[in-house]
Amino acid sequence: NGWALACMAPPVGLRPPDGAMQAFLIQIAARSHPDRRAARGALDPGAGSIGFTRMDAADLAELEQGSGLPWQGGDALRALGKQLRAAEGTIPPVVLPADFVGSLRPYQAQGVAWLQFLRSAGLGGVLADDMGLGKTVQTLAHVAIERAAGRLDRPALIVCPTSLVPNWVREAARFVPTLRLLSLHGPGRKSRFGDIAAHDLVPTTYPLLTRDHAVLTAQAWHLLVLDEAHTIKNPSAETTQQVLRLQAQQRLCLTGTPLQNHLGELWSLFDVLAPGFLGTARSFRSRYRTPIEKHGDAERQAALHRRVRPFLLRRTKEDVLAELPPKTEITEPVEMQASQRAVYEAIRLSMHAKVKQAISEKGLARSGIIILDALLKLRQTCCDPRLLPMALAQKAGSAKLERLLELLGTLMDEGRRVLVFSQFTSMLALIEAELQRRSLAYVLLTGDTKDRAAPVRRFRSGEVPIFLISLKAGGVGLNLTAADTVVHYDPWWNPAVEDQATDRAHRIGQDKRLFVHRLITLQTIEEKMDIMKAHKRALIASILEAERGAALRLTEADVEELFAAM
Repeated sequence: NGWALACMAPPVGLRPPDGAMQAFLIQIAARSHPDRRAARGALDPGAGSIGFTRMDAADLAELEQGSGLPWQGGDALRALGKQLRAAEGTIPPVVLPADFVGSLRPYQAQGVAWLQFLRSAGLGGVLADDMGLGKTVQTLAHVAIERAAGRLDRPALIVCPTSLVPNWVREAARFVPTLRLLSLHGPGRKSRFGDIAAHDLVPTTYPLLTRDHAVLTAQAWHLLVLDEAHTIKNPSAETTQQVLRLQAQQRLCLTGTPLQNHLGELWSLFDVLAPGFLGTARSFRSRYRTPIEKHGDAERQAALHRRVRPFLLRRTKEDVLAELPPKTEITEPVEMQASQRAVYEAIRLSMHAKVKQAISEKGLARSGIIILDALLKLRQTCCDPRLLPMALAQKAGSAKLERLLELLGTLMDEGRRVLVFSQFTSMLALIEAELQRRSLAYVLLTGDTKDRAAPVRRFRSGEVPIFLISLKAGGVGLNLTAADTVVHYDPWWNPAVEDQATDRAHRIGQDKRLFVHRLITLQTIEEKMDIMKAHKRALIASILEAERGAALRLTEADVEELFAAM
């Protein structure tokens, strides 16, 4: 009826002087909903007070600009709000420290500047770039700047899926080799708990948060990074609850898919990032999710977008197309789990002994077939132990297959078109079974495919997003420029063969930037192959010639290098 209640002692009823004040009070009330205040524990919702945090600053700046009323007080918060609203394109660039090895693309440098801006304001954020655009390297640059500035007085904790720990270790060694890194992963991690405070970067995994919660929650962290943060989209899960208990000066979420199925997943991300920022799950559902998802409410959708925009940075591959090279190659390191490692080591030791016995009995020159067969078995174990006719191998599991399925899940969420190459048709059959189990559409091309044109036609037309191809059947003669992503499931001795396969997509007519993922199992024959391609060209050439029927020209030292433990 035009009256407002002013919370004074005693309460006084006031009639606002004009409609502008009335509208202003309504908007203030909406921005300080009791559910939000209760969720973040900022104020007693029954006390009649209105309170705001730094995360509300951009909202307040918008309100101040549109109110047409004079404002007083809260100068720092109001200044921050204006800065957040004008942040796009105005954040000053940052200077990378001398111990950062390499350079950043312009959009990556902007991402690091954004992370630094949020840190200076005491805020966290969601870095939601597409996969392959370098969220890891941007985060490492952010950490490197913090250390160079003397602010990294406590470690940075990286929480990621188990399969991504090797990637963080590898990328940190590549870009910031001076970082003191402590991997809290594997059975021996507990012996390293006492060393946490003496390190700069500490990667661990989501499954280990629950097991190691006493140690991790007792440690104060400078930075908490949640990689593949959509992992914690279930707010009631134990892992999510453990994340909320971690204490850090800044929280960052990294994900290429901040929203997969519904808006509730976005709420979960921000509830971990800044509890209460989007209210309780119940109030968020009534205020945003139901109006937007069920009724297509464009006004509520725009309001939600404005609220989260200052704290979410997303660039798709199409957004930064001009900055990307025609082909980006990404090595995906894969670490075996204990059961698969046990099978691999058993086969390595037995094959090593068999090869040495053959050399002793027949000489090195006449042992070529046995050596090649032994190398084949090791490579098959890296792909999936089930490729071997051994009872123990059937139950060991495959870390590489798990990583491929994670990768394909993310790529499908991004709408990518993917070629998956393997030299083993039996491995493609295992991949095929997993895709069927997940209801992912695909086509298959091997040497046994009678109608080669049919799968090519279905992929080119966009009917299916995944094309499984055996390296020998599809390595030449195909034009598949509809693909924007290539995955080499297993490495080949000859890099030229891999390049020929990649060129099915990377050729004249390709109007997209191509991303090539190579899955390499660490501390195995695959990693040795990867190293040898660059430094042991004569040895690689000899193995290639032997596979074509020529004599195997190796020294005994070469054999020892191939079969020795890493």
